[in-house]
Amino acid sequence: MTEKEKYKLLCNNEFSIPIYSRDWWLDCVCGASNWDVLLCIKNGEIEAAMPYYVPCRGVISMPPYAQTMGIWFNPTFEDKRYSRDLFRKQTICEGFIARLPSHGYFLQHFHHSFTDWLPFYWAGFRQTTRYTYVLPDIAKPDEIRNELSENIIRNIQKATNKYRLTVRRNVPTDIFLKLNAQVYQRQGMKPYQPAILMRLINLSRSRGQGDIWGAYDAENRLYAGVFVVWQETGACYIAGGYDAERQKSGGLALAMWTAINDLSAPARSFNFAGSMIKGIAHFFRSFGALQKPYFVVERGKLSLPVKIRMKFLTIIKGM
Repeated sequence: MTEKEKYKLLCNNEFSIPIYSRDWWLDCVCGASNWDVLLCIKNGEIEAAMPYYVPCRGVISMPPYAQTMGIWFNPTFEDKRYSRDLFRKQTICEGFIARLPSHGYFLQHFHHSFTDWLPFYWAGFRQTTRYTYVLPDIAKPDEIRNELSENIIRNIQKATNKYRLTVRRNVPTDIFLKLNAQVYQRQGMKPYQPAILMRLINLSRSRGQGDIWGAYDAENRLYAGVFVVWQETGACYIAGGYDAERQKSGGLALAMWTAINDLSAPARSFNFAGSMIKGIAHFFRSFGALQKPYFVVERGKLSLPVKIRMKFLTIIKGM
């Protein structure tokens, strides 16, 4: 049995693996043959795993719609003595680094729970810090509501009282994709990987792990929508959008808040997926979310010919 086959079996039974690193997610966003995984096995059990995406030969990078990947450590192996556990994890990292496929460029976004990138620094990698925003416990929405900013509360009230918006689930995928595309079109950009987004929506819905919440008015006009996925350990915001003519309705805040409330039972936390854009970061933070730093680790650089090849492969693979 290959390491990838072992990892797929692990994903069926281990709930602590982040959703972005699960086999079904990687199959969808990478293509089933374009990702692999390194395992650290101790006494017949998987102690740690490092899935990685290979968009073309010599490149290890991040796939679309995966905020983080990096290394997952099996919590059952955690040592209560901090110094010993730190050394254990550093040793595992060094082992993974030594076993990485030959590459001219490496890029990985590590989950915010990964806090020690020293082994990568020692091996010549560089690091940039980015931020996500997380509600660590959404089991009691009433308590979260107390942490909402005044601006978010005003937007929710405006959407409800002034515009008479109501939120419904199961927004049709094609309608949501058009709404999401407007976000990029307003910036003079092409929609971001709509084919992959469509596959993610359809797949996560078929698994009972994803849905779209939409804010509608009395005439059934869609003002805003959010696509969120979840598993037991937490929910993650993936994509959203709003009608430019109805931007000030508060519909996006209402849709997001409703999704958080609806997911308070099946998920423990809510990850807004973060952004380095000031306005977006402020919007996420306004829900009372905690700022969580995570590492972007790189080595090497992409040459122009490799960039062109990656773009070409993306097109022909329909990614």
